[in-house]
Amino acid sequence: MAEGRPVAWTIAGSDASGGAGIQADLATFADFGVHGCALVTALTTQTRRGVVQMLPTPAAHLAREMELLARDYPPGAVKVGMLAGAETVEAVARGLAALEVPVVLDPVLAASRGGRLLDDAGLRALEALLPQLALVTPNCQEAGRLAGMAEVADFAAMEEAAERIRARGARAVLVTGGHLGEDFACDYLLAEEGAYWLRSPRIATPHDHGTGCTLSAAVAAALARGERLLDAVVLAKMAVSAGLAAAVPLAGGPGAVAHGVGPWGIAHLPELLRERPDRFRAPQFPRCEVERLGLYPVVDSPEWVERVLEGGVRTVQLRIKDAPPTALEAAVRRAADAARRRGARLFVNDHWRLAINAGAYGVHLGQEDLDGADLAAIARAGLRLGTSNHAWYEIARSHALAPSYMALGPVYPTTTKEMRFAPLGVERLREWVELLAPRYPLVAIGGIDEARLPGVLATGVGSVAVVRAVTQAPDWRGALERLCRPFAVFEEAAC
Repeated sequence: MAEGRPVAWTIAGSDASGGAGIQADLATFADFGVHGCALVTALTTQTRRGVVQMLPTPAAHLAREMELLARDYPPGAVKVGMLAGAETVEAVARGLAALEVPVVLDPVLAASRGGRLLDDAGLRALEALLPQLALVTPNCQEAGRLAGMAEVADFAAMEEAAERIRARGARAVLVTGGHLGEDFACDYLLAEEGAYWLRSPRIATPHDHGTGCTLSAAVAAALARGERLLDAVVLAKMAVSAGLAAAVPLAGGPGAVAHGVGPWGIAHLPELLRERPDRFRAPQFPRCEVERLGLYPVVDSPEWVERVLEGGVRTVQLRIKDAPPTALEAAVRRAADAARRRGARLFVNDHWRLAINAGAYGVHLGQEDLDGADLAAIARAGLRLGTSNHAWYEIARSHALAPSYMALGPVYPTTTKEMRFAPLGVERLREWVELLAPRYPLVAIGGIDEARLPGVLATGVGSVAVVRAVTQAPDWRGALERLCRPFAVFEEAAC
């Protein structure tokens, strides 16, 4: 990505009504703080009933425009929409081949209110473009044509269509199923990272013109900003949900997805599921009895649990990575007993079976451990669940489970373990706190010490986890007392 404000291209048709196509793409780019360049593939005349007329841009002109634009405004990502025929598809494919950036294709094969926009020859050319794509975002009807299926009308068919399309070369496929189901809009993502369902509450509105354009443009804009694909898809779903919720009539009739709305709220955050929505049952974890967990030491022995509890801490985590089974079980029991005696909250990292048997207050699981744990058993035992979250897609995954708290980090670089994610920084932490605090107790973690604590607390987060700041301090009692002091203003979380 070039220095300065991120740049994204949209290669799509012009919608004279202003609700979709190039016009919606540029508005979406602006919503993401991205400069948009527009390469128009066709001029369309549209009404509320559909496309009446289409005038394609000459393929040679489009190819030359891409070549020149690449010199002065190289993109961080490209969104491709309506492509008016095989010649247009082939010209775009040649131009994209010269760019080493992620490309998102919204395969606009027909107008949302009727009328085919790409013939069979164009469709064959489009299939040849698939290996150049980071993501393709067909709706169910478009997925059926791309996959060679008669109909895509249920969740199983969405999964099959995505597998067929990805087998033809696309690195990732997002099949949108917004019209399926009554209560939720569910999309299926098949990517190199895995398979996921994204579920959002259905927003009943007739003002939905430009939904597919906005979704794909939002993914491209987020990619241009440097987001990972999974995070970009989550952000795109949020943008569409917020736009649909704020959409209003236009000229006395159905309107389009709204732009320039915000800030996005937790109502717009999708749930990321690892299983089909009709099979998913969310465990019911108890809530923490306080919203602010206060200072939250993470320690590696029951002896340290006892020390910090004696120092007045009310929430502590026991994290032991390597120990013989017998010693590990004894350590968890000793820590749980110590916490009960003092009326404190003990979370056990990873070892959920031992936590249940010892009657701990809760379990803390990293994202990689959520798949292997029996979450239903943890909930049935009455234990709270805390989750680690480093990225947007992990927050969406946790949101589907409705945990007792979410940990956010690393806020700063940390040497306690090798991290796959860059530090959040306090501004991203603040953004996540504003989004999530209405629903969840939040814990900031990662590289936080006495000097950094005030800046972290200024974000509004109600709890801060510390690892080395206590256990590796020359005077751990003094360090614990100083770290506890800022939390004294929160009576419920006082150390």
